[in-house]
Amino acid sequence: MIDFRRVPDLWSRFDVTVRDSSLALLLAATSLLPAVRNYGTQLGDLPTRPLDAAAVLVIALECLPLAVRRRWPAVCLLLVTLGFALDQLLAYHTAGGTALPLALISSGVHLERHRRVIMVLLSAVYVPLTVALDRSGSPEELDGYVTFFLALVLAWGAGAWLRSARAAEAAARLHVAEATRAAERTRIARELHDVVTHHVTAMVVQAEAARYLTAAPERLDTALSAVTDTGRRAISDLRRLLDLLNPDHDSDVRLPSVGELHTLVEQTRRAGQPVEFTEEGEPAESTGSAEFVAYRVVQESLTNALKYAHGSRTEVRVRYGEKEIFVEVGTDGSGARTGAPGGSGRGLAGLRERVDALGGEFTADRQAGGGFVVRARIPAGSPS
Repeated sequence: MIDFRRVPDLWSRFDVTVRDSSLALLLAATSLLPAVRNYGTQLGDLPTRPLDAAAVLVIALECLPLAVRRRWPAVCLLLVTLGFALDQLLAYHTAGGTALPLALISSGVHLERHRRVIMVLLSAVYVPLTVALDRSGSPEELDGYVTFFLALVLAWGAGAWLRSARAAEAAARLHVAEATRAAERTRIARELHDVVTHHVTAMVVQAEAARYLTAAPERLDTALSAVTDTGRRAISDLRRLLDLLNPDHDSDVRLPSVGELHTLVEQTRRAGQPVEFTEEGEPAESTGSAEFVAYRVVQESLTNALKYAHGSRTEVRVRYGEKEIFVEVGTDGSGARTGAPGGSGRGLAGLRERVDALGGEFTADRQAGGGFVVRARIPAGSPS
């Protein structure tokens, strides 16, 4: 059986000229039917002349060019206008006259170049047509000719409006696509920053410390093992990130959550940072993106502690509420800055954007004693 739901899709696969040919042939065939003989366009009100062989040629000249109304709109409009003029001058008054407003609308939509020139030319041609009809004995008054001309202008204007509406829609779609790409680039940069910066900073700090442990082989081996473990975790996190960027990735790819904070804190401790970790409450069953954002807040804060306050006592507090997760990470400023790579400020800005996107609050301020504290209130249950 024929699946009629597929007909529109199959029809759209045909060339645009083939599709427009159906309209041209239908209008031409309709113009030859006796039932529509008295429904044709009459400009000038000359006595209607019976159809003959010449009428068939006039109808063909009026209607068939509609087959190229989208591919060659200027050619279509000029031929249809010529056919319409002959139709009125020879007084056939066929239904094929309907092709003229259709051609005008199509030209208004699809004509790319010389739009004004063509319109001025056709408007100028209208004047000798009205003069020829008047000399042929037409009883039409001036207001009738003016009204018909305004109707043609309205048809062209409708096509021009459709063209501008389509252009505005295309521009809006382009703007949305560009904004989406920019947001995606920002997200990718943010994820790379969070993953790479944290692990690389930890590795740099661990490697710097290992330089001074050559006299203690057992401690040197522990330090180098920590560097190796950090590198492996970095590779694992990067692979997970690349899986997320892959359009064909499994939607169940697991993102870091607050359940992995203990591992994160332990990794930071192994890099030489004294960290006190406190959790209050239990995560809600459905927290959406809140757990992921909370993890990133702690991760970035610990990264900054390693870079700018290495050796300072660092406190991490995470409290789970019914509808919110509260995070606070602070250093007392007693340590010394290491030789880790300098920051760009992108990390804290990215955290603020993440928290703001969920409708939360984020602050990052220096403390009176020289330390630094990061606080975040993250609404839970937000969609991922």
